[in-house]
Amino acid sequence: MTEYGIHASHEQIPPADLLAAVIAAERHGFEAAMCSDHFSPWSSRQGESAFAWSWLGAALQATNLSFGVVNAPGQRYHPAIIAQAIGTLGSMFPGRFWAALGSGEYSNEHITGGPWPRKEVREARLLESVDVIRSLLAGEEVTRDGLVTVDRAKLWTRPAEAPALIGAAVSTKTAAWCAGWADGLVTVNAPTEQLQAMIAAYRDAGGKGPVCLQVHLSWAPTQDEAEAIAHDQWRSNVFRPPVCWDLETVEQFDVIGENVTIEQVREVVNVSADLEAHVEWLRGYAALGFDRIYLHHVGQDLMPFIETFGAKVLPALR
Repeated sequence: MTEYGIHASHEQIPPADLLAAVIAAERHGFEAAMCSDHFSPWSSRQGESAFAWSWLGAALQATNLSFGVVNAPGQRYHPAIIAQAIGTLGSMFPGRFWAALGSGEYSNEHITGGPWPRKEVREARLLESVDVIRSLLAGEEVTRDGLVTVDRAKLWTRPAEAPALIGAAVSTKTAAWCAGWADGLVTVNAPTEQLQAMIAAYRDAGGKGPVCLQVHLSWAPTQDEAEAIAHDQWRSNVFRPPVCWDLETVEQFDVIGENVTIEQVREVVNVSADLEAHVEWLRGYAALGFDRIYLHHVGQDLMPFIETFGAKVLPALR
């Protein structure tokens, strides 16, 4: 059976409100959660960007949900620090935490003042970071001199079983590459053919573990409201790589999003006031073979979404 969770968007919602939302989500039948890990939002209209790792400790304590986070080790975060964070949450909340690792976006990473490497260099750096994290979680003392430098690091607090390290991908090429090191795959909603190809690329390359999907959606009692929410909050997020990887600031995202239409937003967000339409979209994703589906309502008021989907959408999916 597919597990249905909620996505917690730190770049859109203050952390206290987001905590209240995941507590409510569990109460209304959501089975799991995942969250973003940004230093800045995608738009000034979103207007938030809390520190995910502080929030995760509170969220895991306040609920019985499993939680994941999408993280980019190697530039803004040293992988030894991420290993320590993963190890601590894994030790405190056994079996309930996972991390999805990706190569990052410049809008978050430029804060270090370092150069933004080419994609192939970022992927090589990520692979080195994964090796560091796995080795530390296994109890090894780690020294590395490569794209990532580590000097005699050792984790003294570790869980009995290391949390899963899942690969984050938006292309079939990256999905196949993740199969070589990841404990699962997470991607975002796309046309059916693209999602089928993503799963096939990962599995055909030997990928193991769960395949997970984050679904961007906008729901409101009326169609006009659902469209207004999606256009206001997500029009800066319609741009495909490499644009979304390489822009530096919120102001740049706002400029390129000025003339985006609701039709363009619909290409990346499931927008409808019709709950049955959302049920059918989600059933279609589950039929492709996704083990976990995380619902991301792109609005900033999550409670009506949580209450309505908990009462009418989740029961229809089970």
